[in-house]
Amino acid sequence: MAAACRAQTYTYTNAYLDIGVNARALGMSNAYTSISEDASSIYWNPAGLTRLKSTLDVSLMHNEHFGGIVKYDFGAIGIKAGEKNGLGFGVIRSGVDNIPNTLELIDSDGRIRYDRITAFSVADYAFFVSFARQMPVKGLSVGGSMKVLHRNIGEFGKGWGFGVDLGVQYQYRNLRAGLLLRDITTTITNFSYNTETFEKTFALTGNEILRKSSELALPQIVLGASYQQWIDKKQRYFVRPSLDWIITTDGKRNVLVAGKPLSMDPRIAVEFGYKDIVFIRGGVGQFQRSKGDGSKDIWLVKPNIGAGFRVKTIYVDYALASLGNQSTFLFSHVFSLRVGLNLKSGKKKSE
Repeated sequence: MAAACRAQTYTYTNAYLDIGVNARALGMSNAYTSISEDASSIYWNPAGLTRLKSTLDVSLMHNEHFGGIVKYDFGAIGIKAGEKNGLGFGVIRSGVDNIPNTLELIDSDGRIRYDRITAFSVADYAFFVSFARQMPVKGLSVGGSMKVLHRNIGEFGKGWGFGVDLGVQYQYRNLRAGLLLRDITTTITNFSYNTETFEKTFALTGNEILRKSSELALPQIVLGASYQQWIDKKQRYFVRPSLDWIITTDGKRNVLVAGKPLSMDPRIAVEFGYKDIVFIRGGVGQFQRSKGDGSKDIWLVKPNIGAGFRVKTIYVDYALASLGNQSTFLFSHVFSLRVGLNLKSGKKKSE
């Protein structure tokens, strides 16, 4: 049966964008909305681009999960544009490569032909362009990210989408607050399919054949707060607790506060540091209800841990993290690199 078009609003649409970027943030269970101050702000909170410590900030991350089947990569640059502005550009790729295509495994004579097996990749891409500006109110910054989404399904189909994120950060002394409005305009991704590549096989097996479809990602609201406290008088050691509340609007989810249409889930974390050189992090999140012994409901919570160090303007971070919204405890080793470059303007003083 062929269907011309279908539009759906799914819970967990674009779930790869819920995983997060930057091993520092992942080690803190994604409680990062108020802390973000590097190139990864294009994802976490674009307002953080006004707090870059270098004129050019480069952030890179690589991760593999599900036994290396899924590869997840991130790269971004943040640029100081004057004293009050920040720019950011970045990309996320989440993909599975070398998937066997067995649609032509059996030829017209009913023989199995392994030489007819080919391979293809399925990958999701998110491209970000961000801008942020400091406001006249001291400590207040606002920013926005435009994102273009692309899904490549080998030779079988593709999809394109567009969305907007808005962010706010405010700092008063050692206290920071953050607000992120993700997919504030509702992100729509439209898909088209090359039905000629699979129509015959799908018809024989009774599968529905879609020629076009759409997915809607409804807005999310993320509220965050953090506080940095020096432990000693010489200000060598600090502790920074952080809390994020994620509010989704796409229906009932298996989270701490499950409602319809709003669901809420906290992220709680802490970061310890020594002279801004060595860091230890930990956090909990993804509160989920499950069935225990005797079919009683129990609560599960996923812990993440991480560490990092800095050499001049180079940051290396590691996290052992449970990624995404999956209900099982599947942990991945995540590494990220951040490099800050202080570029000279090259302008000569007039004589």
